[in-house]
Amino acid sequence: MEKMWSGRFAQDASSLLEKFNASILFDRKLYREDIEGSLAHAQMLTHQGILTSEELSSIEVGMQQVLGEIESGVFEWKIGDEDLHMAIEKRLTAVIGEAGKKLHTARSRNDQVAVDFRRYVLRKNREIMESIKAVMHVIVGIARDHTDTLLPGMTHLQHAQPINFGFHLLAYASMLKRDCERFESSFVRNNISPLGCAALAGTPHNIDRTMTAKILGFDSVSVNCLDTVSDRDFALEILFNISTLMMHISRLAEEIILWSSYEFRFVELSDAYSTGSSIMPQKKNPDVPELLRGKTGRVYGNLMGLLTVMKGLPLAYNKDTQEDKEGVFDSIETIEISLEILKEALKTMTIKPENMEKACKLGHLSATDLADYLVEHCKVPFREAHHITGRAVARAEALGIDLSDMEYAELHAIDTRIKKDVLAYLAIDHSMNARTSQGGTAQVRTLEQIIYFDSYLNAVE
Repeated sequence: MEKMWSGRFAQDASSLLEKFNASILFDRKLYREDIEGSLAHAQMLTHQGILTSEELSSIEVGMQQVLGEIESGVFEWKIGDEDLHMAIEKRLTAVIGEAGKKLHTARSRNDQVAVDFRRYVLRKNREIMESIKAVMHVIVGIARDHTDTLLPGMTHLQHAQPINFGFHLLAYASMLKRDCERFESSFVRNNISPLGCAALAGTPHNIDRTMTAKILGFDSVSVNCLDTVSDRDFALEILFNISTLMMHISRLAEEIILWSSYEFRFVELSDAYSTGSSIMPQKKNPDVPELLRGKTGRVYGNLMGLLTVMKGLPLAYNKDTQEDKEGVFDSIETIEISLEILKEALKTMTIKPENMEKACKLGHLSATDLADYLVEHCKVPFREAHHITGRAVARAEALGIDLSDMEYAELHAIDTRIKKDVLAYLAIDHSMNARTSQGGTAQVRTLEQIIYFDSYLNAVE
């Protein structure tokens, strides 16, 4: 099969090279971006007098036919065409003749793939942001219903202080908001047009890069063509952003796995998002959060793969860069389904407040409140208060009860400065609501945080 670049060569490429060199089996995913980029390029060439209006009309009609063939499934993707750019151009030329051969004037596959891939990544950037916000809506909605549901807050996976379940979930809303901001920042930074850079050094043809940038929705054109055709920072950024997002999802998934176990029983996943065992009929496995946790490693691998590809490349374009797409496509597909199934699993999850509250009676969660009481009401230095509280906890352990259930006589015997009003301070719900500093777990502060996230989600929609 004769290549469009074969004029220089006296011998045909081997079939093995064709298979090794081709990207057409995966880069055809960019067909819409490629056709849109070609049409913008053709409009600009016509505006600059390089193509005639008749040639432009022919190209536009031909491209619509090619697009229809691709979307109907009748387009024949041939490995000998190497990539989607050559395949589409070849088919266009077969349909409209000589005008098709003129389309590649003043551009290279180097800037062509750069514009296609960049626009695909930017489009997916926006779509992922919307999916993140959909998950945030669900999380904030659950939080709104559970601002007074007591939950043991933990550090080191040990019971630490009482919080409310809504407050806990809003920590994940905070993470997801940062994820949205990262995707937004990447979009703004990378929304620049490579088209017109040609192979690496620009073109002698009288083109208008600003015109094609405007047609394609870019904010501006790139500054340096040598950098532009070899730049894959935009791809690395979406891989990093997805990896960070998946890390946050994995942390939530891990908690759901723990919470749904018999040891916790804080939540129960819907049957629709759980699986059973092939041998143990009683099992209800949290496969959704487990897969979310597992797929995080997959997207990390895609990020590391592209970083490794790019680390030693001299300027400008190198064929190594062909390895940029499959990992990006895979990570995007992974995060799309991950966000969707996470949203549905959360929406259908049953919350069990009674088990959460029962767990708050384990681990002496109000110990810090006793220390704070001694400091504020008994004027005891904090280090001494810490020591007294430790003795109180030891006594509660000896009695086999939680510190919040200790009788006043026991506490007074430990330190006579302790007054009877201490019992109110040791109540679990009081302990949770006592943390009224900005960003704290008190119900009033949690409600403020819900208003904050509602405002954010409404503002960016």
